[in-house]
Amino acid sequence: MVENGSGETSAKSFEGQFDDEDVVFIFRRHPLIIRKGLVISLSSWLIGPIVILILTYARPNNPPSMVAFFLALIGSIVFGSIILLPWWISWYFSVFIVTTQRFVQVTQKGFFHTSFADMSLKQIQQVNYEIAGLQETLLGFGTIRMQTYIGELEIRDVPHPAKIQRKLVQVLREYGVKPVEVPFKRLSNSESAAQEE
Repeated sequence: MVENGSGETSAKSFEGQFDDEDVVFIFRRHPLIIRKGLVISLSSWLIGPIVILILTYARPNNPPSMVAFFLALIGSIVFGSIILLPWWISWYFSVFIVTTQRFVQVTQKGFFHTSFADMSLKQIQQVNYEIAGLQETLLGFGTIRMQTYIGELEIRDVPHPAKIQRKLVQVLREYGVKPVEVPFKRLSNSESAAQEE
């Protein structure tokens, strides 16, 4: 999570930032979301050593040298890193930005797909969080739920959701966004007596 100390920035922090708005804080999803890419990447590290092992047993009189083993290992690590790169890019460049005016969601999928969505802070009615299950409890991540005029916005796999929720609520209070108050009509004594009958 990146946060500026005073809540003000002199230069634009993201593409699409208005001249009269400042970034308050930025957060990402938990790095755990790249676990599938990480498993595939780490599994591919075994390709080179397995090939060398097969060659060692296939040609016992002329086994590959240790140099060949280390070159195969390094090649496997490079190949695994290339496989992991799209997952890492999707995680790193997908951010949630809270400014003095808006809540901005930038989503990156792979190398060539970026989506940008924003909503005014005034559209946010309620901010809640949920930590469900053993994995979320042990690793410290959860779900942020924002009730808006449009519907519910759910952000999964957020690290330290209680802190993020508290910061969002503080920003909403600081910039004068109040929770929606349902207007109600006060009944006079005669009307309340009539309703009781």
